[in-house]
Amino acid sequence: MPECGVIGMSMRVSLWLVPEGADVLEGDRVVELLVGGATIDLEAPVAGRLMTQFVDEDDVVTPGTVIAEFEAVP
Repeated sequence: MPECGVIGMSMRVSLWLVPEGADVLEGDRVVELLVGGATIDLEAPVAGRLMTQFVDEDDVVTPGTVIAEFEAVP
């Protein structure tokens, strides 16, 4: 999880936009987070495949938490 300008603030995973095993391009929207009433979209950091989602929708996470694993494609 990036800091998103809310250091130490918890965020709720609102919606996974990409399922496990799906191919993504760098910058694709992958997940929506709710932070203090606002929705933040997180983007794929690399082009490749979303291998594993480590958290479920409605889980609460803090900045620095690993929420997904990607396999990069060169």
